[in-house]
Amino acid sequence: MRSQLAIRKYSHNLFVGYAFCIVASIMGAIFFETPTPLLFPLALAFVFQVLVDYEKIYFLLFLSIPISTEVFLTDHLATDLPTEPLIVGLMLIYFLVVLTNPLSIDRKYIKHPLSILILVHVAWVAITTFTSSAIGFSFKFLLAKLWYVVTFFYFTGYLVKDQKKVNLLLWLIAIPLALATTKVIIHHATLEFGFKKINEACPPFFRNHVNYAAILSVFIPFMCYLWKWSVGLKKRILEITLGVLVFGVLTAYTRAAYVALAIIPVAYWIIRLRFVKLAAIIASIGALGILSFLITENKFMELVPTDQTIAHTELSDIVSSTSELKDVSTMERYYRWIAGAQMIAEKPILGFGPGNFYHFYKHYTLNRFSTYVSDNPEKSGIHNYYLMTTLEQGIIGLIIFLLLIYTTIIYGEQVYHQSPTRERRDLVMATILSTIVIDAFLLMNDMIETDKIGSFFFFNIAIIVIIDLINQKEIERSGIHSNDKKDRTS
Repeated sequence: MRSQLAIRKYSHNLFVGYAFCIVASIMGAIFFETPTPLLFPLALAFVFQVLVDYEKIYFLLFLSIPISTEVFLTDHLATDLPTEPLIVGLMLIYFLVVLTNPLSIDRKYIKHPLSILILVHVAWVAITTFTSSAIGFSFKFLLAKLWYVVTFFYFTGYLVKDQKKVNLLLWLIAIPLALATTKVIIHHATLEFGFKKINEACPPFFRNHVNYAAILSVFIPFMCYLWKWSVGLKKRILEITLGVLVFGVLTAYTRAAYVALAIIPVAYWIIRLRFVKLAAIIASIGALGILSFLITENKFMELVPTDQTIAHTELSDIVSSTSELKDVSTMERYYRWIAGAQMIAEKPILGFGPGNFYHFYKHYTLNRFSTYVSDNPEKSGIHNYYLMTTLEQGIIGLIIFLLLIYTTIIYGEQVYHQSPTRERRDLVMATILSTIVIDAFLLMNDMIETDKIGSFFFFNIAIIVIIDLINQKEIERSGIHSNDKKDRTS
């Protein structure tokens, strides 16, 4: 009885104290004419939740990924709210867990080949940060890389131990993503689904139509997985939701998304038939062949923009102009890619440092490839993550990143075929296909260090490692049981 009274008294005092904190912060905001004091109650609630149950904060992060919004704190500093503070906070929590209870960390997860490759990737980013041509920008890039890797790969491995929890996280993404997509579609409908109007419909949840189409395309394989293994009302809801996502991709008018979705059925059968290694070899040879062709006798100079290189206002026009190499966005990419190639030639081993493309590329451009959008006032990147990695982290950085990608897909294929149940195999398949969609987007965009895509890149790798370890445990158990039976019969 006394213990119950003590708990009630403690809860009452806690409630009164927090209410006083909220009132004080509101008064402070009014007195100082700034909203900054209002952040104090939120920070206090965050700390309290960390002490009570930080897993809920991890769930909150996944729930907020589809509906996060980019907020400019200054003219040059922006952040994604509420995701980025949550990602950083969870990274700090993970470090605290490692320091206070290192034995709770699964050594098999840390020693997994994919985990080691991620560590090598981050280590090389750190090395090229300290050899950077502008260390300040590179250090910011390194920090962003760290909090994505730690939160979405290592903390996921710490908290998520079974397929049931993976399914929960996918549901936490699916619900707000469906609502955010519905909002964009309704807004776009009021604009008569105009080709040039899609960017007006995307905010506040999506930066632009590319960011919008990317997360929809990346999550569609998971949505198919959830739909297949749901029953009753859930299945009906997911059918509608899947249709909404597909319609959202189609009306996002993003060429990279169309190509990525077209790759999915091909990739599915490649994985089913165990042809991943062969496909990787063919893709590598094809990429090298294209590069060799363009470099030989400077054939890339034939791609110089003409008077017909313009921005188009209709989807049919932009598709035809892309095939004829007359679309301004494609030509602007060539302009930056050529600059990137020349930057690689100057610093092939260590590169210019992570996050430094924008600050140096204009010294390496060829004026003959410039277009009327080459001023780049929005300070966008090179629009090819592989090329960006090479010019910023050197050829070694590219090799490490490609090894991470190839090993993830190859391991995924292996885990897929080793999984004993159909549901588990379907989860692994969805994860691989989602990863391949991201890899396809990286050919035309720089999206790993964004909350809506970077989160999935490392989370997907975590899922493959988690399922692989689950399979290994079951194989070991079955081996032990079979040995016990042999001992008994003997």
